[in-house]
Amino acid sequence: MMKPIKTDDGSYTFFSEQYGEHYHSITGADEESMKKFVEPAVKIIESRLGLTNSSLTSPTIYIIDVCFGLGYNSAAFLDYLGNIIPTDEQKIQIHIAGLENDQEIIDKIKANDSSFKSYPIIKKLASDGIYSKNNIKIELHMGDARITVKDVPKNWANLVFLDPFSPKKCPQLWTEEFFRNIYERMSSNSCLTTYSCARSVRDNLRAVGFEVVDGPRVGRRAPSTIAYKR
Repeated sequence: MMKPIKTDDGSYTFFSEQYGEHYHSITGADEESMKKFVEPAVKIIESRLGLTNSSLTSPTIYIIDVCFGLGYNSAAFLDYLGNIIPTDEQKIQIHIAGLENDQEIIDKIKANDSSFKSYPIIKKLASDGIYSKNNIKIELHMGDARITVKDVPKNWANLVFLDPFSPKKCPQLWTEEFFRNIYERMSSNSCLTTYSCARSVRDNLRAVGFEVVDGPRVGRRAPSTIAYKR
C-alpha cells in the first residue's frame, strides 16, 4: 500500500514499490512540476496564445501529459495559465490527454492535498475519468502509454509533459520508437519538457527530429530537458 511522503516544499508524493522510485522529486513535488515542466514551456505557451503581441493567435492549447500520476503537471499548467491571462480573456480552450497505467496512483488523487488552486479539477477527473467544464477538457487514457499515445490524433499537441519513472527503471518509455509516436502527435512550433538529461534520452529525442536544449536545474546540478518540434 502506498503511503504519502511529504517533500521539501510541503507537497506530497508517493513511493512506487514496483519501480523503486518516488513519483516526484523529494526536494519538492509541486516545485518540480512548475519549474521543470511548465515554466520551461513558457515561450511556446506565450507564442501559441499570442501574448507576445497582445493578440490571441489560437483559441486552444492541446497537451499530452505522459505518466499523469497525481496530476501535478496539468494542475501547475492550469494555475500558470490563470496567472498570465486576465479573467476576462479566459476564452482559451485547454484540452489535456493524460496517459497513465496505474489506477492506484489515480485513486490517491482523491484524498491528496496540493497547493495548486486548480487541483479540485484534477480530483474531479480522478473520480470521473474525464473532466469537461467551461474552457477545460481533460481525459484520462488508462493503460500502457506506448499503446494509449496512439489514441491521440497526429499533429495535435502543442505541449508534452514527459514524466515517466527514470530511464533505468522504466526504459520502455524513453525509446526512440516511443518518442517517434509522441513526435508525430505534436504540431509544429511545439515543445516537450522532461526532467531527464540522460544522454540516451537526448540521443533518442534527436533521432526522431527534436531540437534538444538544456532546461532549468531544480533541486540538483544536472539540467532538465526541453525538446522542440519546429
